[in-house]
Amino acid sequence: MAGHSKWAQIKRKKAVTDKKRGAMYSKHLAAITAAVRGGNSGDPAANLGLKNALSLAKRDGVPADNIANAIKKALGGGEAAQLDEVIYEGYAPAGVAVLVYGLTNNRNRTAGEVRHAFTKYGGNMSGGVAWMFTRQGLITLAQNDDDTQLMAMDFGASDFEVYDDEGQPRMDVYTAFADMIGIAENFRKAGIEPISVEFTSTPENTTELNAEDASKVMKLLEALEDLDDVQSVYSNANLDALEE
Repeated sequence: MAGHSKWAQIKRKKAVTDKKRGAMYSKHLAAITAAVRGGNSGDPAANLGLKNALSLAKRDGVPADNIANAIKKALGGGEAAQLDEVIYEGYAPAGVAVLVYGLTNNRNRTAGEVRHAFTKYGGNMSGGVAWMFTRQGLITLAQNDDDTQLMAMDFGASDFEVYDDEGQPRMDVYTAFADMIGIAENFRKAGIEPISVEFTSTPENTTELNAEDASKVMKLLEALEDLDDVQSVYSNANLDALEE
């Protein structure tokens, strides 16, 4: 889990520092659009999927006007709201398993772009890997003190990780897939508003890599994340070698 969590943190930092901000916003707005259409509501109080999508968008600084426009367009229907969830599976160099989630209005385009990235960076899409991952809930909090850790356990969290993010305390609370919404609401009732609430895919086991292979894997993961239709990328790579 440590390898996965570390990659999650790398993703968050890269989204802010490396990618064009507009591209990052577009991904969030696509998720908001899909949530509104899927829940048939633009009210986060009545649409938990939208509530979670909004928490992620606000975490990454998506402007309120952009969010409001996306919700309005989604409620109006039309082509902009026609987004399908897609999942791709494959292998990076060194046999690392990779799972890709996306939202698209053109499955053929997205599949071609994902396949091209795998091929270009030494990977392939020749086999299924979803069985290597567990779908979980991930609730990120702005505190990691002992009381909050005990609270997470009392609420039924399956695991948690505490760390500092640029000097700010953080806590990632992992939950069963079906329990995420309830546990997030319990934190809110206790006066703790999560920074973000999202689903994640955690590898059952990690693949140890040397620095050369870790660099190759990272290039593929970054290329996949940079694709417009890709929402999230997960792997079972242990990328510790990149920090040595």
